[in-house]
Amino acid sequence: MFNWLDIVQVVIIAVAVYAFYVSFIKNTSSEKLVRGLFGIGILWAFSFILPMLHLYLLGRFLHWTALFLSVALIVIFQPELRKFLALMGNIKGLRNIIFAFKQDSKQNDKIRRNTEEIVKAVEFMSEKRTGALIVFPESMEDIVLERYGTKIDSVISSELLLTIFFNKTPLHDGAVIIADNRIQYAGAILPLSQNQLQWKYGTRHRAALGMSETSRVVVLVVSEETGDISFAEHGSIKKYEDIKKVRNKIEKILSK
Repeated sequence: MFNWLDIVQVVIIAVAVYAFYVSFIKNTSSEKLVRGLFGIGILWAFSFILPMLHLYLLGRFLHWTALFLSVALIVIFQPELRKFLALMGNIKGLRNIIFAFKQDSKQNDKIRRNTEEIVKAVEFMSEKRTGALIVFPESMEDIVLERYGTKIDSVISSELLLTIFFNKTPLHDGAVIIADNRIQYAGAILPLSQNQLQWKYGTRHRAALGMSETSRVVVLVVSEETGDISFAEHGSIKKYEDIKKVRNKIEKILSK
């Protein structure tokens, strides 16, 4: 009989196999082969389980069916099987897979670090009611500005963002542009929205909306009057009162 330890082991194996399938097999030429192997594995399992339930004839039928399909699978999927075995036996291929995982891990770490740096600066500016505009384009080719401002091309840091938006610096009135997880420009001049806005929205909000109306961007706004944090996207603006939601929004933007 199965005990809880056996169940835990089965679950661990199932999760590991699924993770391997999603990471290395799905959407590749070997996917059909692996699905076939999985189906045959199920048939083999039932061919042993059914006799335990006294269904001997059905168990023998599934046993011979699984045996026949196993041979047929080798013949039908011979090219895919050769590629799959070559992948598993290719040290260089495995090294590339491991390297890709490391690269993804480094990228994720970078995104999380950049998110925290931006959130730290935005939270501080919100508390001190320091006005700020940060533009997140999908790529620099997607935006058209009246003036790009000063080229920065720097790693993202809260100290640099706070320095740029400090009201005694010459760049504080413009927008910061963050693309490819770097601060690209500061002091950029954005097009103003021509739509009728509520009285509570000032020039920064009009600029954020105007930018989101003309380009595929997300624009973060910190209000100088209220300290409110808002995001403009697709020609509309939304206030975010929860800093956790601000963090999640920024991380999602940087991950694109």
